[in-house]
Amino acid sequence: MSQASQAQSPLHPLLMGSAAQGGVPAGETVRLLLATDWSATPLGPMEGWPQSLRIAVSICLNSRFPMFVWWGPDAINIYNDAYIPMLGKRHPAAFGGRAAETWSDIWDIVGAQRKVVMEQGQPTWNERVLLVMERNGFREDTWFTWSYSPIHDGDGSIGGLFCAVTEETGRVLAERARDRLMREAQDAARMLRNWFDNAPGFVALLRGPDFVFELVNQAYYQLVGHRRLEGRPAIEAVPEVENQGYFDLLRHVYASGEPFVGRAMRVVLQQEPDVPPVERFVDLLYQPVRDAGGAVVGIFVQGHDVTDQVQATTALQEANRRKDEFLATLAHELRNPLAPIRQAAMVAKAGTDASRQAWAMQVIERQVGHMALLLDDLLDVSRISCGKLQLRLATVDLKAAVEAAVETAWPLIEARKHQLDLQLPAQPVQMVADPVRISQVLSNLLSNAAKYTDPGGRIVLAAEENEGHLLLRVRDNGIGLSPVHLEAVFGMFAQVASASERAQGGLGIGLALSRGLVQLHGGTLQAHSEGPGRGSEFVVSLPLPVRAGEPAGTATAKDAEGSTRPREGAPRRTILIADDNADALATMALLLELEGHAVHTASDGEQALSLAEALRPELVILDIGMPRLNGHEVAERIRATEWGRRIRLIALTGWGQAHDQERARAAGFDHHCTKPVDLAQLLALVG
Repeated sequence: MSQASQAQSPLHPLLMGSAAQGGVPAGETVRLLLATDWSATPLGPMEGWPQSLRIAVSICLNSRFPMFVWWGPDAINIYNDAYIPMLGKRHPAAFGGRAAETWSDIWDIVGAQRKVVMEQGQPTWNERVLLVMERNGFREDTWFTWSYSPIHDGDGSIGGLFCAVTEETGRVLAERARDRLMREAQDAARMLRNWFDNAPGFVALLRGPDFVFELVNQAYYQLVGHRRLEGRPAIEAVPEVENQGYFDLLRHVYASGEPFVGRAMRVVLQQEPDVPPVERFVDLLYQPVRDAGGAVVGIFVQGHDVTDQVQATTALQEANRRKDEFLATLAHELRNPLAPIRQAAMVAKAGTDASRQAWAMQVIERQVGHMALLLDDLLDVSRISCGKLQLRLATVDLKAAVEAAVETAWPLIEARKHQLDLQLPAQPVQMVADPVRISQVLSNLLSNAAKYTDPGGRIVLAAEENEGHLLLRVRDNGIGLSPVHLEAVFGMFAQVASASERAQGGLGIGLALSRGLVQLHGGTLQAHSEGPGRGSEFVVSLPLPVRAGEPAGTATAKDAEGSTRPREGAPRRTILIADDNADALATMALLLELEGHAVHTASDGEQALSLAEALRPELVILDIGMPRLNGHEVAERIRATEWGRRIRLIALTGWGQAHDQERARAAGFDHHCTKPVDLAQLLALVG
């Protein structure tokens, strides 16, 4: 057929008119339809096609939505222009071809569905089904949504199927990319939030001119206390900071756009509703946050709590100041006695009468004694600081210790015309302590009370037993202490400024020394006062022995030859001694045998435990550092038995610090004696 005759021939009925008549323009698939020799296909010439096929093809070709028709047993494929992109390189060979050949790579899926439609007449619906195919020279994942609908022939049989299909590949990939980006963004946000929360310093993001908390990390919450912050304006969330200058700084940064850096800035925060505010020091940065146009829209806050560093620096400065004051005081205190010593020496050297020389020697002796006391205090503090001061523990009668302390402090108390009131328990109270050191502590406290109380004042020394501890209280009606000085007075070289005019000399180490001595005994020393001008109270708490009421250390006396003898009528004891030092073991056993006791010895912990179980002695003296089982282990095992609960255990060791004594008490020892032990002390415990 020539082009002229083709142009003059009527349109094929399947085309339903030209584009000008409202039909489909003669697209590629229309031209293929007209150019195909259908007589060479299983469908035969178009004139012989059944009406149902003609209608289906007409609908397909006249639609802009991707469609195709599979007809007959061979599923001959006819499709429209909108379907061509889905075919890729399969077009145009697929037009008029067998579908099984065209879609061989996915026929196991689509062919199975066609079979259901052709045999059962049931339509299908497939939404976003993954089909892996090779349509452009490479295998690719594609997604389609389609529906197969049966096409019934004139006799009611199913001649083929009609499919409307849309490719979802681009949308699925876009959604997957979007989901991936969202996941990545969420992961990044979580990572940033994790970094934010775990930043070494405090971090917050404030939004807008009201400085609303947008983000706050955990370090910021720890700084300001656990209150609700996020979503609240800063002045509402942290109101106590309003008058401390920080909001003025925020407003300046927000208005000027200039960052602010602060170092060691003081801030007072109410971290909990019903507790006093706390003072903190912070390094901080206020960094303006800008939008795309450059306008300030918020402030990024970042910083570090440097309170510990500031306090440490302040403490070093205070220690340095105290050191300088101490050196000046030491020079003063040493020069004071040197002047009368030099003058008295000149008097003695002048060869005056005997009475003047005697007077000069008394001056020298008195002032040398004063200097010796100063040096002794210095040495004692140094030994305590280095852990080298050893206590000589004994069973001490409270009354005797108090009398010794009063005797030492009495000249100052009497000179200032104070009234001293002793309030001691009626019954005897025994404690295990170093009698010299306990008297030293009490005399220090009494002397301090006398110094810092106006003449004619009242001083009370009271004692009481309370839950296994002995409480010793020294009260006065003197100058008192402010709250900030209640702990500061125990510092090295510390002297309360308001008391300096009243003090009669001294280095300011008496209370530090006293607390150190009390701590060596396993006790505490605390100060109390209702404020300046209202007097002070110093409380010593000392642990009492496990068995209260033991005989005092005066249980033995010296005979004419100087040997130690037991008190008249003292009972004979069965004693077990354990020590890995053979000489120490032999001499201790001999001394106790001379006192009339039955003594058994062991050279290690296991032997001691075995002998104790066999002998059931009344008293066991154990060295601590023994092989096989140490003294603590032996004591614990003895106390764990029924018979061992009645035995008196004495620790005899070279370790005499407070924690050593506590460890001995915890292991079950009744007494803790430090080597070299005073024999009178040991015999008192044995008696």
